[in-house]
Order: sequence, then C-alpha cells, then structure tokens
Amino acid sequence: MTRIAFIGMGEAGGALVAGWAGAHPGIRAYDVKLDDPVTADAMRARCSDLGVTACDSPADAVGEADLVFCTVTADRAVEAARAAAPHLPQGAYWLDLNSCAPSSKETSAKVIEAAGGRYVDVAVMSPVHPKLNMVPLLISGPHAADVAPRLEVLPMALRVVEGAVGRASSIKMIRSVMIKGIEALSAECALAAVAAGVADEVVPSLSNNYPGVDWAAQMAYNMERAMVHGDRRAAEMEEVAKTLADLGLPSAMAEATVGWQRRLAAADVPPPADPRQVGAAVVADSLLSEIRKK
Repeated sequence: MTRIAFIGMGEAGGALVAGWAGAHPGIRAYDVKLDDPVTADAMRARCSDLGVTACDSPADAVGEADLVFCTVTADRAVEAARAAAPHLPQGAYWLDLNSCAPSSKETSAKVIEAAGGRYVDVAVMSPVHPKLNMVPLLISGPHAADVAPRLEVLPMALRVVEGAVGRASSIKMIRSVMIKGIEALSAECALAAVAAGVADEVVPSLSNNYPGVDWAAQMAYNMERAMVHGDRRAAEMEEVAKTLADLGLPSAMAEATVGWQRRLAAADVPPPADPRQVGAAVVADSLLSEIRKK
C-alpha cells in the first residue's frame, strides 16, 4: 500500500484527497494552520471530513511516507521543503505542486535531494475544481518518469515533460503571465468602463478584436476568480516575476498583476455565485467603491 502524506491541506490538497474518495486510507497531513489556535480547530475538522489524519508537525506527517505532496502557497514552498526534508524516509518522493519560479523549485530540489528524498517538479495546469485528482499536471525532473506510473494508479492525470527540475514550472509560470494578467486587465477595463458609464459600449466591442469570446461573461468570471483566490494568485505572480527576472527580462506586467490580484482579494464584496450569468458590468459595479478606497 502506498503511504501518502501532504504538507498543506488547503484547496489543492483537499481536492486531491476528495477526488480519491477514500481509496487511500491512512493519509497524513500537516498544515501551518494547525499551529495557530485561531485556525487549528477548523483545520482539524477539515482533515477529519476528508478522512485524513491531522499531524502536529511535518515530521509526524512525512516520517513513513512514500509519496509526499507539497501543496502550500508559493511563498512557503521552499520553507516547507526545508522543514520536512530532515524527516523524509530515504527515497521518498517529494511532489512539489506549488506555483513557483523554476529557481525556487531548484532550491527546494537541492534541499530534498540532499536529505535523500526524490524531488519532482509538478505544475498544476488548471483550477483543481471541478476535476479534483484528475486536474491536468505536468511533471519534470530526473525522477518524473519513475514516479509517473505510481501517480497514474492513484489515479492522477499527468504528462511527463522531458528536462530538468523547473521545466514543468517554466511552462506554468510563463503561461500565467497571460492567464493571470488577463484577469487583472479584465478588472481594470471593466471597472473603468463602469466608472465612465460606457460599459455597454466597451465590453461588447471587445468581440470585434477577439471574436468567439463572450467578454461580458468571461470578464465577470475572471474578476470573481481574483476575488476568491487573489491572495494565492498574487503569490504565484510574484514567482512569475521572479521567473522573468531570472531570464533577464522585465516583469512590469507580472508585478502589476500582483497588485490587482491583491486589490480584488481584499475587496469587502461577496463574490457572485454565478459571475458568467450576471456579467462584467454588474461585478465591476459591485467592486467599484471598494477599489476606489484602496
């Protein structure tokens, strides 16, 4: 039986476990929220609902694991690797699903490999909901081909990308320049259009340049995603900016996207239940007064 552990039991970790639907009993997990009295009870309840054993430390979680899934936030990924590495069994796979710059992944890989673990660079290529454990993944690094059959049996949906650690993450990070950047542009454009009273002209006109897209629905969805997940997306975009800097390129668009993601996440406005249905102008209108305060 494969022994599975998680470092981080947020949205991504929970989605994978939920998708397996109890097929892998004995999963253990550590999350930093277990260290905070304010969040510990809720995290223990979450683990219990998922059938996962909540552990008091990284050592307790990973000490007997064959596969360790690291699903923290981008800014905590290297820290998580350093905390868990001394306690990994020899030969255990460390599957780093975090949205990090290739150079950050390389740093984590050195830590894990020095401790006797086997590091795998994993890039999550779409939102984990609704696909859960079958969300498409890219994996790279010297152990990717070896671990792939074990992951497919769990099951998981993946493709091995030939190359070193960082190859899979390069694809994810550079793609995010566009995907997360469009979310930021959606907010900037829609908010300005509503503020100027011209949304009914601006939003439909976008289809003249980009036909085939329902821009009212897509921009609304883009803003809702940032309202719900903006803090995590901002951390990812900081890693995107780092990726560009490591390539010797300017990163002004990525850095500006960080700001927009954080603004939208901080807005004290409930996200719409069905953003595509209500449309860009309605979502932007609900945000306008909050954004003007920032």
